[in-house]
Amino acid sequence: MSLIGVLRTGVSGMNAQSNRISTVAENIQNAGTTGYKRTSTEFSSLLLESADYGNYNSGAVETTIRRSVGEGGPISSTTSDSDLAISGNGFFVVKDNAGAPFLTRAGNFVVDGPTGNLVNAGGFTLMGYSLANGEPNPVLNGIADLEPINVSRMGQEARPSLAGTINGNLSYETPVSASAPPAVATFSKKSSLKVFDNVGQAKILDVTMTKTGANTWSVSFYDQAAPATFPATPLRTTTLTFDANGKVATGGSTTVAVPNGRTMSIDLSAVTQLSGDYALSGTADGSAPTAVTGTAFGNDGTVYALYADGTRKAAFKVPLADVASPDNLSPRAGNIFTTSVDSGDIQVGFAGENGRGAIKSRALEQSNVDVSTELTTMIESQTVYTANSKVFMTGNEMLETLMNLKR
Repeated sequence: MSLIGVLRTGVSGMNAQSNRISTVAENIQNAGTTGYKRTSTEFSSLLLESADYGNYNSGAVETTIRRSVGEGGPISSTTSDSDLAISGNGFFVVKDNAGAPFLTRAGNFVVDGPTGNLVNAGGFTLMGYSLANGEPNPVLNGIADLEPINVSRMGQEARPSLAGTINGNLSYETPVSASAPPAVATFSKKSSLKVFDNVGQAKILDVTMTKTGANTWSVSFYDQAAPATFPATPLRTTTLTFDANGKVATGGSTTVAVPNGRTMSIDLSAVTQLSGDYALSGTADGSAPTAVTGTAFGNDGTVYALYADGTRKAAFKVPLADVASPDNLSPRAGNIFTTSVDSGDIQVGFAGENGRGAIKSRALEQSNVDVSTELTTMIESQTVYTANSKVFMTGNEMLETLMNLKR
């Protein structure tokens, strides 16, 4: 048996426990870090061949550092709409200031003032697909087509009217008109409908209802801002017919081309012709120019722009990336990861697809560190370190005894 080998074995054991204590220290200090993944130290024996005549050469211990990247942490609720957590598998794709891509589970994003991008506490920008041209067609094994999530760049938006409704009652007792449209002076009932053109300017459509038969009405739409000429030219005229119960039989829908706007559909199917007074009402979609005031996230990763008028519009979609072996990802400063040879390449998809988890807004994934377990590990490592130091001291004393035999 080599006494020098005993010393080396003791040093190897102390080094191994030093590595273990280092991972424990890192885990404890990051116990409150959003999305942090616990690091552990695994040991394996290193044995040396010994001669057959009874001498034994003590070996050493090797350490391997492992990260529990695939193990999710507890999810806690927050009050910020831009705080995101992944419940299940997957990673957010982020980029640094130089444009290099990374993976992370840290979803504590806020709007960066100078750029308007969503940036997490590590300074990394959340990436996603723009929905400006409809649903995205992602590259499954690449992230080159992603762009920063930036709702503020959408600015103000005007939404032209595309659909409207007119409902209520037309009095059954209304006499049949002597003349038919477009002689607007002879209408039986006149109403108006507020709509919006392509630039968000409000337009008023005058709606005249003229009874032309026992169960027949002519409905005409006029641009109120057009010069008043008689007979006026309507934007659209349609005919409503009613059955014996006063319900619409034919003509329950029509279309009207809004001046400087889109062609909108008008639903008239809920109009009735019953005895009594007129009681008409109408609605139309669209809005004047309105600014973005915030963001909202869906569980599928859709990012909505919230407007001052209370409406919202899908602007981006956040993908989730995954790899074959998450525990073999390479960690980097800032609570991010890059792929390695052992982890496999990035595969991109969306929440809820192919085993990927769901994205939760107003929530954050906490560290998966259990402090009580780490403290127990620290005590174990301290005890084993002390025992290895005793081995080293004993070997050193034996070596001194051997050296003193010559004196």
